[in-house]
Amino acid sequence: MNAKKVTKTKTLTGTVVSDKMKDTAVVLVERYEKHPKYEKFIKRRKKFKAHDVGNTKKVGEKVTIKETRPISKDKHFIIA
Repeated sequence: MNAKKVTKTKTLTGTVVSDKMKDTAVVLVERYEKHPKYEKFIKRRKKFKAHDVGNTKKVGEKVTIKETRPISKDKHFIIA
């Protein structure tokens, strides 16, 4: 049987912090997380490289990125 595995793709929202690479934008995603022991809310940040055909997005823009197949060594998202 050809049973296809259905997985929900991740969707994240962040800000473009770099657009210097060809067809790639670096997106900074921030999230609030409660510390397990001290119960203080902490801001966590992570940068993702996202595929941006034609370099349409500029620094400072809010964008939504979607998980996709690997495009390069460290690029696994596209700008939605």
